[in-house]
Amino acid sequence: MKLTRTLSLLCALLLTPLAGATGNTLSQDTDAIKQKLSEQLNLQVLSMKDSPITGLYEALTNRGVLYISKDGSKLFHGNLYDIDQGMKNLTEQASAGPRLEMLKPFEDNMLVYKAADEKHVVTVFTDTSCGYCRKLHKQMADYNKLGITVRYMAFPRAGVPSANADEMQAVWCAKDPKLAMTQAKAGEKLQSNKCDARIDEQYKLGVTFGINGTPAIILEDGSMLAGYLPPKALFDALEANK
Repeated sequence: MKLTRTLSLLCALLLTPLAGATGNTLSQDTDAIKQKLSEQLNLQVLSMKDSPITGLYEALTNRGVLYISKDGSKLFHGNLYDIDQGMKNLTEQASAGPRLEMLKPFEDNMLVYKAADEKHVVTVFTDTSCGYCRKLHKQMADYNKLGITVRYMAFPRAGVPSANADEMQAVWCAKDPKLAMTQAKAGEKLQSNKCDARIDEQYKLGVTFGINGTPAIILEDGSMLAGYLPPKALFDALEANK
């Protein structure tokens, strides 16, 4: 169930508080909430802790960070900002560290365009049919010249299974995947190929990160920039983020 559709059903699904939640231990409370979210909303909770707002849990799920009332009856999806810290995005901050850890098992599956004089490394969730993804790819040499190594992860916007996902499978499984990526982003039709590219897992990871469009750029600290940035603008953002 897609999150937008899921959230529209919250009123119908979450009218009844969790029975017996009052007086339970933190572990019992969170276990009951995890089970409820799994059964009613098909949400997998990866971790849960107290949020910066009293009375709410902060849950990292397979649909991003969500905030849940401690009786399990209310759910909020959106960014939480700290006004007293210059509007710091606390939701993004909560997501950053876990993103880096979850990316590690996929490093062997990434298509890496390495800068000769590497200063920064970014991970880009990309799609072969996305216009701005194609624009970014055409400027790969410029990113590399600035010292930016780009690592590609697959995020077929049509989901999995789809013709879009099949095309990305063909790219990852090609004899020369980086050449195949250039060809696919130029609109060329690729020969179908199969291998253990983990396209479905890459896509699901992107969804867990809260990605709903491409390109999505994960910076070195795990924070995410949604959308395309020209080479110099991305370099400046990385320098400012040191």
